[in-house]
Amino acid sequence: MNRVAHMQELLWYARFGLWWVILGVASSIGLGSGLHTFVLYLGPHIALFTMKAVQCGRVDLKSAPYDTILLKRRPSWLEKECLEFGPPIYQETIPFSKILHEVHLEAVLWGIGTALGELPPYFISRAASMSGQKVEELAELDASISKEGFLSSILRRAKRWLMSHSQYLNFPTILLLASVPNPLFDLAGILCGQFNVPFWKFFLATLIGKAIIKVYMQVCYFLAWCSSSCVQHLVLTATFAYSYFI
Repeated sequence: MNRVAHMQELLWYARFGLWWVILGVASSIGLGSGLHTFVLYLGPHIALFTMKAVQCGRVDLKSAPYDTILLKRRPSWLEKECLEFGPPIYQETIPFSKILHEVHLEAVLWGIGTALGELPPYFISRAASMSGQKVEELAELDASISKEGFLSSILRRAKRWLMSHSQYLNFPTILLLASVPNPLFDLAGILCGQFNVPFWKFFLATLIGKAIIKVYMQVCYFLAWCSSSCVQHLVLTATFAYSYFI
């Protein structure tokens, strides 16, 4: 009986991890045309958990680490009354680190997925480079930023700068590009493959930048925003996402 229970829990952990990693992949794959899964899933999850924690005055709401939004499944804490969790532990402000500790695992898994989603352009470009060809993805990126406008102008300048400095695509540079919101990181991956940057150097820098630095920056900013008076404006969006996409 214990073995069956352990296997069931292991399956829940696997499903939990796979779900958030896949959402991360869906966010970054496709040369910048991925699904905005942070806005649709991770953001609303963090917002609703923060609101519930503030409402109940405690953060121990999850029945298990995998008690989060999953495919066709709502978290158990979403529908519970605060009295079911017990009396409030924090009478005033909940420490920022306490809420972060409860949502960082799914955020990091999502970040790992975004790093994995950057691999196809790298491998395609590297294979093309080894065969002595140029990749068609560069033409696709040209088309995607060919429209007139202030943002397109900035993207064109950034692309020209990145291509002219491609010889400096070392570990710190890739780490920096992966650690900030960067619509041209696909181009960085293509250039890394084109110039045969070692896989471990590209992926390790991308993984650290996207799954740790960038993710914690996004989550901390989002938590700070959720803790302010703006939180009420997130209620309808978060509730809609949970009811429509689950």
